[in-house]
Amino acid sequence: MNRQLLLGAEAVAQGALDAGISGVYAYPGTPSTEITEYIQRSKAARAGAVRSSWSANEKTAYEAALGMSYAGKRSLVCMKHVGLNVAADAFINSAITGVNGGLVLAVADDPSMHSSQNEQDSRVYGRFAMVPVLEPASQQELYDTMFHAFGLSEAMRLPVIVRMTTRLSHSRAGVEQRAASGQNPLNAEYAPERFVLMPHNARVQYRHLLDLQPKLEELSEASFLNRMVEGSGPVGVIAFGIGYNYAMEARTAHGLDCRVLKIGQYPLPRRMVDELFAACSEVLVVEEGYPVYEELFRGYFGSPKVRGRMDGALPRTGELTTDLLASALGVELPETAAVPGIVVNRPPELCKGCGHRDMFDAINIAVREHADHHVFSDIGCYTLGALPPYSAIHTCVDMGASITMAKGAADAGLRPAVCVIGDSTFTHSGMTGLLDAVNDRSPVTVVIADNDTTAMTGGQHSSATGSKLVEICIGLGVEASHIRTIVPLRKNLEENIAVLREEFAYDGVSVVIAQRDCVEKAAKEKRRAAATGQ
Repeated sequence: MNRQLLLGAEAVAQGALDAGISGVYAYPGTPSTEITEYIQRSKAARAGAVRSSWSANEKTAYEAALGMSYAGKRSLVCMKHVGLNVAADAFINSAITGVNGGLVLAVADDPSMHSSQNEQDSRVYGRFAMVPVLEPASQQELYDTMFHAFGLSEAMRLPVIVRMTTRLSHSRAGVEQRAASGQNPLNAEYAPERFVLMPHNARVQYRHLLDLQPKLEELSEASFLNRMVEGSGPVGVIAFGIGYNYAMEARTAHGLDCRVLKIGQYPLPRRMVDELFAACSEVLVVEEGYPVYEELFRGYFGSPKVRGRMDGALPRTGELTTDLLASALGVELPETAAVPGIVVNRPPELCKGCGHRDMFDAINIAVREHADHHVFSDIGCYTLGALPPYSAIHTCVDMGASITMAKGAADAGLRPAVCVIGDSTFTHSGMTGLLDAVNDRSPVTVVIADNDTTAMTGGQHSSATGSKLVEICIGLGVEASHIRTIVPLRKNLEENIAVLREEFAYDGVSVVIAQRDCVEKAAKEKRRAAATGQ
């Protein structure tokens, strides 16, 4: 057996490779990025010609993975929780079509919002789609679960979600590898009655999905991810995923004799749940994320018996900890000493020498010449322009929203309507918003912060990499005379301000591309060149 020290995300990647995937599809997003990066670095993946380049966005990634599954091969698709919103249309409908080769969706949720806009819980999507959801509690379980997930996907002919959270994805533990499986042969399925979702086919397929639910529950009852830890106390714990680790640590550290039902495969193993509730006068529900199942238990078993996030036994937001679990189980914890103020908090800031700094200097001067100035922004490094000393942007809602919000504001009469979007975010989900603006001849100025990389998540390539933006904008219908390129450097400040002034005054769609390589990307390339002598 080969033992490796792996991040949780890397355990998913290695497990998928050893389970015989032929392709991974993803758009980078913390805390899921390392899954695809691990496969991209893997010699075994290259030897097996495993497809692993980045997709334009999560929807295109999911659809491509579904296409590979249709062809009979095993495919992995990876994203963070908010990325599943982008892929939701394809994902929900793939539960109706079903799959051919195994299709596993590895989704990483981000409780406490370390690098996200919300704390949404991807298990809700699993319930919505009525597909199996697997939630391992350790790196070893993550690895082993990939074999189980692909087998389950092919046995039930359904997509399967493997859910993890930030703490598990980004922590390391030893993982024992199994013998690797070979890739599936090409076996494209001719089944229009399944994959052509015209209403008469979709109705039959939906009925079939409903008919599968008792079997999925039966499989959960027998899953290695679901098990009972016996105890004799009156209080029981139902712990989901990584919550099991916190529960068991609190139980051991404080000598608690409580039953713990570990759940890592959904739909719920109903008989196991009923047994726990029958044996206990009170049950603490431990979920890393939303109180998805606590709410169901309260409706079924009654509120006084069920405790958790909804009654304040555990906090409603953020990540769980062992101390939180211990306190909820009645342990009196000693007061902890206040942390001395040795280190002063420092807010995040743009890198020294970053081109976005000079871009925001120019935008601020040009836009503040107008009494009513608002700048709509997007998700990326440049979102830090909301903080002092720039305070240059006023919105950041979701990927691609900058252009469409600016368009809506322009439709309402706001002038100038200015937005900032990064190059990778533009090709992820900004292009359709620009097309809307072109079709309506909306007076908006789109500033594309082009640093030729997906900088915020580690410098991955995107669909914009390689200076394609001018051609894309022309293709979308922006007039060539109103596609301007500037170089955000201090020496070019006055020239850049003049360009922005002209485009703010234009009564139509204009695009200003602020083009300068990411300083971190340039430094990495310089180090790589020095190391290779090239």
